[in-house]
Amino acid sequence: MSNLLSPIAQHGYLLIFAVVLAEAIGLPVPAALALVAGGAAAASHALNPLLVLGLALLGTMLGDSLLFVLGRYMGWSLLGLLCRVSANPETCILRSAESFYKRGKITLLIAKFIPGVNTMAPPLAGSMKMRTGQFLRFDLAGASLYVLAYTGLGFLFRDFLVVITRGFQAAGHAVEIVLLVAFAGYVVYRVWIYRKNAVFRAVPRVQVQELAARLASVDKDKILVLDVRSHGYYDAYAARIEGSTRIEPNNLVEEIKTLPKDKEIYLYCT
Repeated sequence: MSNLLSPIAQHGYLLIFAVVLAEAIGLPVPAALALVAGGAAAASHALNPLLVLGLALLGTMLGDSLLFVLGRYMGWSLLGLLCRVSANPETCILRSAESFYKRGKITLLIAKFIPGVNTMAPPLAGSMKMRTGQFLRFDLAGASLYVLAYTGLGFLFRDFLVVITRGFQAAGHAVEIVLLVAFAGYVVYRVWIYRKNAVFRAVPRVQVQELAARLASVDKDKILVLDVRSHGYYDAYAARIEGSTRIEPNNLVEEIKTLPKDKEIYLYCT
């Protein structure tokens, strides 16, 4: 157990705060493992449990609040940046937006437990102009559930972690080989997913000036412009391209059936 807790015991509260904050702002670090280790350290009386919980909450809220503010002013560009490491960035964004569409503000309560959505939820809330007080209330509730769940897990199952750690020590090189094989398999899987989704990164695009010229031409009746902005970015009073038709992106299977086949169709989103 000493090997498992040694980084936590040596660097204490600062390490837990830093790891949780790093995950909150989108860095690929295992905050859940740090919280579990922190809970186990608290159960071993190496750390104060209240300070562990308090600093973990502070790190989470600081990171989420930063992304919320940046999302309000940077919008799509920030979302694209956060999803850059994804195999398909647009799918990454839409998956998070769909969660907001289906669950609304409740998404913030469960976002931390959903990979991908955990980082995207705060900037999405900011870009959708959620009120600051409302965001802070829901995000604090979700962060509290997250921190309590994983620190509580470490606190309650400290003895089990001792057994696991001793098993790793006894297995020695065998565990290292298994971990290396698992890591290699994960890399191969990510490369396969990346190549599989390559087609979606080659969506044909047209410049605004070109479309405007087409709409001003005599062939404008052969053109259909569709507004496919996702929920939160569109409402009945939102500014839109004149003459465009709104279709619901979360109901594309049915919407596509109604589209004419004798026109050039242009889509625009957020």
